[in-house]
Amino acid sequence: MTAAVAVLAVLVTGLVAFPLIRSAAVEQARQQLARQADAYAAAPAASRALDLRERSLLGPDTYNLSTISASGTVKGAAARLLAPADVAQVLSGQKVTRTLDTGGGQVLVEARALKRGGGVVLTRSLRDVNAAAAQVLQRTLLALAIGLLIAVLAGTFLARRLSRPLVRTAEAARRIAAGERTVELAPSGMTEVRAIGEAVNTLDHALLASEARQHEFLLSISHEIRTPLTAVRGYAEAMVDGLVPPDDIARVGRVLAAETDRLDGFVRDLLALARLEAEDFALEVGAVDVAALLDQVKDAWRGAAVQAGVQLEVLLPAGGGPLHVVTDGQRLRQIIDALVGNALRVTPEGKPLVLEAKLEYPQAAPVSAAGPGKGPAHGPGPAVVAVDVRDSGPGLTVQDAAVAFERGVLYRRYAGQRPVGSGLGLSIAARLAQRLGLRLTVEPVGTETAGACFCIRLPRGAGPE
Repeated sequence: MTAAVAVLAVLVTGLVAFPLIRSAAVEQARQQLARQADAYAAAPAASRALDLRERSLLGPDTYNLSTISASGTVKGAAARLLAPADVAQVLSGQKVTRTLDTGGGQVLVEARALKRGGGVVLTRSLRDVNAAAAQVLQRTLLALAIGLLIAVLAGTFLARRLSRPLVRTAEAARRIAAGERTVELAPSGMTEVRAIGEAVNTLDHALLASEARQHEFLLSISHEIRTPLTAVRGYAEAMVDGLVPPDDIARVGRVLAAETDRLDGFVRDLLALARLEAEDFALEVGAVDVAALLDQVKDAWRGAAVQAGVQLEVLLPAGGGPLHVVTDGQRLRQIIDALVGNALRVTPEGKPLVLEAKLEYPQAAPVSAAGPGKGPAHGPGPAVVAVDVRDSGPGLTVQDAAVAFERGVLYRRYAGQRPVGSGLGLSIAARLAQRLGLRLTVEPVGTETAGACFCIRLPRGAGPE
């Protein structure tokens, strides 16, 4: 391509330059002939001597000299070229500049009047001018050929130099396509080539992030699938050990069936995500009774808690009654299950694990509804349902609370020092809470109380009609 561009440039240059060179040569010859004619006219007495001097300088065949007598007689080569009107124009003192066609080709004619009378005529054949121009054209062709050779060599060198970063970029792209990641490509070369290198690096990072999300998703779904399996296994072991009374067989069967349905739901979600290539679960928002949901959680985790020797407690607001919120009940259950699974792991035997639902109200001005001095009143805003999951484990420091929901951080920090899981449970809970638009926080606990407290806050909504 570079060679083709160079050849095209040379051809265009030649096509434009050749006519310009020829016209420039003709114009230069005309100007030179005019100057010589003016010189004859300025020194009529020494015209013959001037003719000899000019011919010795320019060569005998440069031009032909003719004269016009005062009577109008033309002597010399111009006798057959000048028309009577041209002769009359010269004798009247005017200059004559012509390009005339003859049988042997075109001729340049310059005629001037002499001071003593008569005139002088200088003629030059364009054949001589074209011959001189041909020599210039030959030299120009040689220069263009040399320039073409240099352009091809320089273009080839430049093309290889420019293509070297492209070759490296192509090699990096092939390595990425083969499955290699973190391919460090240093962009170089001209701006466009460097932009391609930067785009390949961006693609590499995007693929790495995408594959990391896929890997994290597989780990997360595996963790979620293990949750109902843990409940099923806990009840199964409790039944084998004779810890389930005969009267509870029907209830345990219902719990096992419910956990099996949950497991089936996870599998369906996994298949749906695989088919749709989606990154998020679908949400089915509706009215959810938090009190009933906590009872389901207690029933599901009762077997695992009995096996671990942990006291699983559910606390509800005084007065009872439903606590309705508007959210996806299945996903809210997933969040609570993740928190309970994490709390059950760190709670020592014989210690309590508490699930508490309570109402929180925005604080109003310190004026009682019964009048001044009768105590603060609740604010006008709607109530918030707060669900606490409190364990009796070693607790979390302020530094731990800041990174509690980052995947694997606490696992790496306390592996071998305290009971830890895979590090996915809290991360999954935080992601689900964000997807649902809920607030999931680590709550401070009293200095005399061991353990950690995680709180989910949901706006209270109306119950189902």
